[in-house]
This record gives sequence, structure tokens and C-alpha cells, in this order.
Amino acid sequence: MDSMHDLGGRQGFGPVEREEDEPIFHGRWEACVFTIANHMIGKGVIRNVDQFRHAIERTDPVAYLTHGYYGRWLGGVENLLTEAGVVDAEGMAEAVEARGGDRRDPVAARPSSQPDQVPPAEVRGASRQVEEAPRFSVGQPVRTAATSVSGHTRLPGYARGRTGTIVRLQGGWVYPDSNAHGRGEQPQQLYCVRFEGEELWGAEAEPGQSVHLDLFESYLTAATS
Repeated sequence: MDSMHDLGGRQGFGPVEREEDEPIFHGRWEACVFTIANHMIGKGVIRNVDQFRHAIERTDPVAYLTHGYYGRWLGGVENLLTEAGVVDAEGMAEAVEARGGDRRDPVAARPSSQPDQVPPAEVRGASRQVEEAPRFSVGQPVRTAATSVSGHTRLPGYARGRTGTIVRLQGGWVYPDSNAHGRGEQPQQLYCVRFEGEELWGAEAEPGQSVHLDLFESYLTAATS
């Protein structure tokens, strides 16, 4: 999905600050959000990890940038709870008040009026057997799709329309682009693809830099010289 979550390669957000001895949770509320999300998995509100990731992607852009990691989780939780009919706008306002805010404050959730109907996952994990043999082989140059998408995808914007080299075959995996929206697992081959820095960032790329991405077969075509 082309939204604020796809930050790779964007400028102006400053360096990534590493926190020494970073705790698992910075506050009790983060632990609560983690617990709620896991409870929603057990109760079938969160049907699979791809659905949850897409729910996080659909949060308010400003909230996504300012609420922090578990704040984004909270936005995704609120989206799915609202779409499942567990809470409504009034319940959301009460939750804001419970967190010490004004009930008129905007929340991160942006629930859909026509949410995807996602069935519960039947098998844990995402590795799957795929009958079709891999179309590409190690050492082969490939080019990524250049089109944008309206739903969930694992192809980052900065790597679209770029040429890389297959360095490893990862086997069959659940296809997130369909699984997130209830269109089935549709497992396909996954490849580790190396992109040279200059291919992604142009002449300003750091010399000798490369990026490795795990990409699904449908994202790729054979590169022509």
C-alpha cells in the first residue's frame, strides 16, 4: 500500500536513534496494547499477520509518524475492533478519555465502511509448499514491478522499477498481498534479491552499498539487457 508507512528511501526524517539498553516496553500502556493484540488473535478478530499489518498501514498518517511503534499497533487494533463491530465511535471516544485525552481528540484509526472479509488462518506460520518450480534462479537479473498498489504489499516503493540479482531461493510462502484481504493464501516462490546502492539511490549512493530484499515471484520479471 502506498501510504505513510512506506518510509524507505525518503529524506527528511533524521537519523535512526539507537537506544542503549532499550526496554521491551517503555510504558505500561505499550504492554497493554501488546496483550490486547494477542488476545484479538486468540478471539479471531485478527485473522492473520498480513491483515494486521494492513490495518496499521491504514492509520492516520500524522498518528503513524508521532505515536511510536505501539501507538501504530493501537491504531491497527482500533481499526480492526471497529470493523468487527466490537467498538464504535462512542467507544473510541471513551477510550481516548480513559487515556487522559479529550474525547474530541482525533484518533489514529481510520476504519473502512466496507472491510475485507478475512477468514481465520487454518495453519500457523507462513512457509508453504508450492507445486510450481521457481521461475528464476540464483545469479539471474530481475526487474521489479513499477506500479503502485491500493492494498497491502511487501514490495517497498523505493525498490519498484529497479533491477537486482537473485542471490537465494527462499521457497514457498503465503502471499501477503492476497492474504491481507481475504483472497486466500495463494502461496508462491520467494526470492532474496540484491540491489546495488546506485541502482536504488542513484549517483549519491554510498560506494559499495547494497540492499537485500525478500520479494515474491509476482513482483518480478526477467531483466533484459
